[in-house]
Amino acid sequence: MLLRASMSRIVSFTVPDWLPLDSLQDGSLALTVVALAAIFLFGRLLWHPSVPSVTVQLMPDEASDVASDGATPPALFEDSHVVCRDPSTGQFLGVEHAASPDEVAACVARGHTAQREWAKSSFAQRRRLLRILSRCTLEHAEDICRVSARDSGKTTTDAAFGEVLVTLEKLSWICAEGERWLRPEARSAGRMLFYKRARVEWHPRGVVGAIVPWNYPFHNVLNPVSAAVFTGNAIVIKVSEHAAWSSRFYGRMIKECLAVAGAPADLVQLVTGYGDTGAALTRQVSLMTFVGSTKVGKLVMAEAAKTLTPVVLELGGKDPFVLLPGTRVDAIVDTAARAGWGAGGQNCIGAERFFVHSSLVETFVERLSGIARSMRQGPPLNAAGNTGIDIGALCLPGEAARIEALVEDARKHFATIVTGGAPVKPDGGEGGQFFPPTLVLIPNPASNPKVGSMRLLHEEVFGPLITVIPFDTEEQLLQLTNGCSFALGSSVFGPSDAEVLRVGRQIDAGMLACNDFATCYMCQSLPMGGLKDSGFGKFAGIEGLRGLCVAKAVVEDMASFMRTQLPPPLRYPLSHVAFPFTRGLMQFFYGHSLLTKLGGALALARCALFPSSVRPKQA
Repeated sequence: MLLRASMSRIVSFTVPDWLPLDSLQDGSLALTVVALAAIFLFGRLLWHPSVPSVTVQLMPDEASDVASDGATPPALFEDSHVVCRDPSTGQFLGVEHAASPDEVAACVARGHTAQREWAKSSFAQRRRLLRILSRCTLEHAEDICRVSARDSGKTTTDAAFGEVLVTLEKLSWICAEGERWLRPEARSAGRMLFYKRARVEWHPRGVVGAIVPWNYPFHNVLNPVSAAVFTGNAIVIKVSEHAAWSSRFYGRMIKECLAVAGAPADLVQLVTGYGDTGAALTRQVSLMTFVGSTKVGKLVMAEAAKTLTPVVLELGGKDPFVLLPGTRVDAIVDTAARAGWGAGGQNCIGAERFFVHSSLVETFVERLSGIARSMRQGPPLNAAGNTGIDIGALCLPGEAARIEALVEDARKHFATIVTGGAPVKPDGGEGGQFFPPTLVLIPNPASNPKVGSMRLLHEEVFGPLITVIPFDTEEQLLQLTNGCSFALGSSVFGPSDAEVLRVGRQIDAGMLACNDFATCYMCQSLPMGGLKDSGFGKFAGIEGLRGLCVAKAVVEDMASFMRTQLPPPLRYPLSHVAFPFTRGLMQFFYGHSLLTKLGGALALARCALFPSSVRPKQA
C-alpha cells in the first residue's frame, strides 16, 4: 500500500510496499505514529525563542527604483573612491570611500579589541546575536532584495533565493548545531598514555578576514559574518568595489543587530576598495577567506605567503550537469534552466557544461530553447513585484563582450547557437549590461576532435550561457567532465540512484548533487569548496566552522595521583640501560606476538631492578 503526503508540491515522501501496514488494523497504528511524528516535527519548526526586532531604515536613494537625478558623477575621483552604478541602467548610484592600507590596519586593531571581549561570550550569547540577525534579515527581506537587485543587476526573486533564503538557512543551522561541533572533542590517548585524557579544543583565531565578490552582495557578507562571530572571532570584510553601494545598508543592519545583542560595535567591520585594500587586509588577519576568480585567488595566496597567513580559496567553477541515459527530460528541464540561467548565470556553483546522452539531446535542446525564448529580460526594478522580469543584467562592465567572444569562438568550432549569443538592449535598459539566455549545442567531441580546443569547454563563463555537450559512453563522459581545470560542484541525473551515485563519485568535484542541483550548498552542514583551479579549503558546514578556530590539542591526567614519572633509566645522565629499556617499552606496548610482549616486559623489569645485569652493547 502506498501513502503519499505532500506540502504545496514541494516535498513528498512514499511509504514503501514492503511496510506491513495492512496487518496493523488497516494501517491505523502506523498512521497514528506518522501523524504524531509530523506534529512533533511541525511543532519544532514553528517554535522559536523570543528575539528582539531590529528596524533599519532605507535611505532615500536605496528606497527608490531609479537614480534621483540620473546624474553622471564628476571625473575627479581618485583611487580613494569607488564609483557605484546600477548595472541594469548605467545610472549613477553614489560614491563609496576606498579604504587605504592604514585604515585597514586601524580596522583590524579595533577588531582585536572587540574580539578579546567577545571571546568571553557564551554560546547562548552568540546564538542570540545570530537569531537577531536572522529576524532582522527576514523582516527586511524585501529591502535586502531591492538593494541587491539595484547593485548587482539580478531580479528580486533571484535575490530572495540566493541572498535571503540561503542566509536564513545558514543562521538556522549554526544556531541549531554549531555549539555541538565546537565543544571539546575527546580523543583516544593511545597505548602508552592509557592513564591520560586527550581532547581537541576549538579556540577563536582572533580577527579573521574575508574578501567577497559582487554576485550575491548580501549573502557574501552575512555568510562569513555568521560563522566568524559564532566561533568567537571578529571579522573585517572587504566587499567588492562592484557591490559597494549596497554594503552601506547591510553594514547598518549588522551594526544595529550588534547593538541590540550587546556585542562590541567593532566585532564586524566592512571596508571596500581595490587591490591594495585587499592586500593590506590579507597581511594582518589570522585567516583569510577569499571567494572570487582563480587569477585573483593566486594573488591573494601570494600575499598571504608573506606573513604565512592561512587561506581558504573558493575560486572559479565550470560545473557539469549530467543527464545519463534514461533520464526523464521533462522532469528536470526547469531545474536545468535555473541551474544555467538563474541569477543571470553569475553563480559560483552555477552549471555551465551540460553533458547530455546522445539519445536525449534533441528533446533536451528543444525543451530548453523553449524556456529561453519565453524568458523576459530587463532592469529588475522596472516591473512592480518583479513579475515581469525573469533575468536581469550582468554586473561587471565588459562582461557582455567577453561572453560574446566565447560564443564566436564556439561558432568557429562548428557549434550551433540555438538561442541568444549576442548582447541586447531591452526596454528601459539601454544603458545597462545585458546578455540573453544563450543555448549553445556543440558537436559530439567523439566525432569532432577539434571541439576539444573550444574555449567554452575550459573557460569560466559566469553568465547566462548553457553549453550542451553530447556523449555516448560513460568513459567518454568522464574524460570530458574531468578534462577541465575547474572542479567545484557537480549535478548528475539518471533513472537509477545507484548509477547516479556511482558516476558522480568519479567526477572531479568538491560537491555532488544527485538528481538535483545546488543542494550541497543549501544543506549548510556540508562543506563548501572545490579542488584543482577551483581552490582549496572549506568555508561552510562543520569544516568551515572549525576552520575558523585554532585546534588545540590537550592532554591531562585522569587523576592527580597518576602523574608521569620519568623512569630512572631515562634520566640524565643516561646510563647504559637507557636504550635496552626503551627497546623493552616498544616491545611491550607494540609487539605483534605474546612472546615479544613478554620479552619486552622482562627487559623492562631487568633494566629497572637489575641494571648491573645488563651488559652495555659493545661498539
